[in-house]
Amino acid sequence: MKVKQLEIFLEKKSNRLADVSRTLAENAINIRALSLADTADSGILRLVVNDTTKAQQVLTENGFSVGLTEVLAVEVPDKPGALDCILQMAAKGGRNVEYMYAFSKKSGESGMLLFRFDDQDAAEAVFKKAGCRLLSDDEVHSL
Repeated sequence: MKVKQLEIFLEKKSNRLADVSRTLAENAINIRALSLADTADSGILRLVVNDTTKAQQVLTENGFSVGLTEVLAVEVPDKPGALDCILQMAAKGGRNVEYMYAFSKKSGESGMLLFRFDDQDAAEAVFKKAGCRLLSDDEVHSL
């Protein structure tokens, strides 16, 4: 199961991130998880939202460069070593993490790790074989 993620290119201009958040808020789009990476000249905002199609449409209409990619969402217990367990499985399966970010639903319960691997399908197979709970698009959107 893969989750759709928006990738928004942000020029290094004042308030670009605030422009994204305003656009989403004005259109009643809720952010479920996010990651922001920057370079000297630009940034990449990665978002998982409750309505990917609508978000992509309104952001594009407002002049943002928006891409759509897929990530794996792995549910993990909120306890020490949970991330290491997942990363060790990926390593043993020969998978390399391109990037990841996390979201915690409620402290002490469970969290969600969002991954982009060098081979998404192979990573998905590794986690399924190990009995990991992979979250669907619908499950992530309803958090």
